[in-house]
Amino acid sequence: MEKIQLIAILGSIFFMIGVIELIRRKQIKEAYALLWLIFGTVFVVFSIWKKGLDFIASLVGVYYPPALLFLVMMVAIVLILIQFSVVISRNNDKVKNLAQEIALLKKQIEDENKPGNKN
Repeated sequence: MEKIQLIAILGSIFFMIGVIELIRRKQIKEAYALLWLIFGTVFVVFSIWKKGLDFIASLVGVYYPPALLFLVMMVAIVLILIQFSVVISRNNDKVKNLAQEIALLKKQIEDENKPGNKN
């Protein structure tokens, strides 16, 4: 086993342990960590199965196998960014709806507390 392969294996495993630790500490939800875990697993597999990267690259038609890793990383980042965009958009809509509800409740309270208002 080459030194760079050992570094790649250890780096991938430490990455996976880090993501799992974030899930365990409830700093990241499982649903959001799923893509991190999937792509972390892909990198662990490619780190261990050195010829696998060459095999997959030849299937896909990539002539320089390390370029396939960059492609996989770019796809991972794009998918994670799309996932975050969906979550942010959903939360933005929820915040807007809550702000509107608060404004309506505040108006209702103000109308009930106006002088001359009979209750």
